[in-house]
Amino acid sequence: MSKDFETPETATVKFLIVDDDLVSVMAIKRALKKLKIVNPVEVAKDGQEALAILRGKDGGTQLSPPYLVTLDLNMPRMNGFEFLDEVRRDPLLQRAVIFVLSTSDAPTDVAAAYASNIAGYIVKDDLGDSFVKALDMIDSYSKVVELPK
Repeated sequence: MSKDFETPETATVKFLIVDDDLVSVMAIKRALKKLKIVNPVEVAKDGQEALAILRGKDGGTQLSPPYLVTLDLNMPRMNGFEFLDEVRRDPLLQRAVIFVLSTSDAPTDVAAAYASNIAGYIVKDDLGDSFVKALDMIDSYSKVVELPK
């Protein structure tokens, strides 16, 4: 086979879960396991910790692209909107692919999140089958779409 037709090497997509609710984090991890998604997963309990992971600060290893972020909005220290503002201002992070997973279905929250260029907004009102379907969609997205490296 000529080099022109070879499949390029693709890096494994990593997931960064940004959520302070342990029940939600465990539900996301269970759903990933149920879907047989074995991608690496990192967890941050708030926006500050997530930024440290993305930037490799506080003695941690930087999460290298490609990665997908699932973001809760209501968290202590740095909430989801503050995190989105910081990420979109940072030239090294501004292209991050972020899906909001929130209990809020308030139209103002949805509009504000999309104004920060999120990839999608999913309401965490049901941590059952619809939640698994949402995570399956995110996994499919990560496999089909070329993510920034």
